[in-house]
Amino acid sequence: MVKFLIILLVIWLVSRYILPVVLRLVVGALVKKQAQKFGQQFGQNPFTQPPRPSASRSGSAPGEVHVDYVPPQEKAEAKGFKGGEYIDFEEVK
Repeated sequence: MVKFLIILLVIWLVSRYILPVVLRLVVGALVKKQAQKFGQQFGQNPFTQPPRPSASRSGSAPGEVHVDYVPPQEKAEAKGFKGGEYIDFEEVK
């Protein structure tokens, strides 16, 4: 009976504390391998960061924001429309 309880305790400890760590490592390695295969299929590596364009500029300071594209301004006639007329809502019982 004591031998059975010790085996049961060991199985519980392994499944509670060791198995999740091992599974996390195995699944993490599998996901990383599959992501690299996927990236190679499309010509990119998902675990490398793309080069930063602001780092190549010598005049920009760290943390400085640079905007490459400014959208065109809307026409003034589109801003003149304020909406339709107000219709009062009356609840029907």
